[in-house]
Amino acid sequence: MRIAIGADHRGYIMKQRLAQILSDDGQEVMDMGTSSLDPVDYPDYARAVGRAVVDGHAERGVLVCGSGAGASIAANKIHGIRAGLAHDCYTAHQMVEHDNANVCCLGARVVGLELAREIVRVFVVAAFNGEDRFQRRVEKVAAIEEEGR
Repeated sequence: MRIAIGADHRGYIMKQRLAQILSDDGQEVMDMGTSSLDPVDYPDYARAVGRAVVDGHAERGVLVCGSGAGASIAANKIHGIRAGLAHDCYTAHQMVEHDNANVCCLGARVVGLELAREIVRVFVVAAFNGEDRFQRRVEKVAAIEEEGR
């Protein structure tokens, strides 16, 4: 699977480590930045990851900022992105299985590297369930997104 990964300066170190873990697991990783600890704005990297996903260059995205909240908010502004904040493994797979999430957001100041590793691993291998009730809900979310256009 091709994964676009990005972070601001607060998530830079975790992003670097997660990118290596995903690559070692056999995933194709697209590093969308940042490339240092110098202060940057998280919306720029949320945009880069989100665009890579909606434009079909990546199948899923992973974003890391200090709390994960800002990255999630910014990514969800992109039409077609369904980003979720996951600080546990259950949420990481459930948001794909039930909500067809395509971007996972993490807080580098909230979770440690080992938990983050498990979160992204379960996020990447999870698949949308596709049951009628879940499909209906995803379609309702898409309709809300269209109202805002």
